[in-house]
Amino acid sequence: MGTFVTVVDAFTDRAFLGNPAGVCILDSPVNDEWIQNVAAELNLSETAFCIADGDVWHLRWFTPKVEVDLCGHATLATTHVLTQDHGIEGTIRFTTRSGLLAAQALPDRIVLDFPADSTRKADPPTGLLAGLGVPDDSLVRRGRTDYLVLLENEAAVTAVHPTFSLLRRVDCRGVIVTAPADEEADYDVVSRFFAPSAGVDEDPVTGSAHTTLAPFWSARLGRDRLRYHQASARGGDLEVTLVGERVEIFGQAITTLRGEILV
Repeated sequence: MGTFVTVVDAFTDRAFLGNPAGVCILDSPVNDEWIQNVAAELNLSETAFCIADGDVWHLRWFTPKVEVDLCGHATLATTHVLTQDHGIEGTIRFTTRSGLLAAQALPDRIVLDFPADSTRKADPPTGLLAGLGVPDDSLVRRGRTDYLVLLENEAAVTAVHPTFSLLRRVDCRGVIVTAPADEEADYDVVSRFFAPSAGVDEDPVTGSAHTTLAPFWSARLGRDRLRYHQASARGGDLEVTLVGERVEIFGQAITTLRGEILV
């Protein structure tokens, strides 16, 4: 018998929206070459590989190209699979490359507990603003792994058409573009996320990017709980609360596919 894989659309309550993630719950350890090959074969922005380790779960995330340090939507998807398909209840703790993370399925959604990533003002590296096609005077900040670029309004965010050959040369995991939402919107902040150097030109909905967005926007708007919309083609919605040096990310998920890996 092979390894089972589940595809889950994360940060949405409707199929074929949000961000699809592959989830493999492993019975025994497997080698990294097999893991990376599976992630490349599935060709989703991230595939999560999870195995029980005592009373915690060891969790790793892979794009089709590389292993990443943190992934929100695939963690949400993994929590969804563990609770819906494996009967795991209560708070689930994950050991990861980003330390100990926690997640819990609530009656109507899942909450993730992640470390906050505060940013510092940064000079834009060569190719960043040109690669995004945004004004040269745009505010640029840098977190642990990503650049954040502040734009004037929601229309400016949706209008970005990156030149990925330029962004691919920028030394970072990814680039967040963000702005305050339009007044009539039912969310507070809009963003998009590009990570061509990690093999993902545009990520549909990026939970980990909101560990950077949350402290930035909480300081600017004076509120610790905000609603976010990621304005990709698929789109996705999150609520995020800044709690000291942590963020709580709330989202929904729906299973769209179950299959078996035969090799």
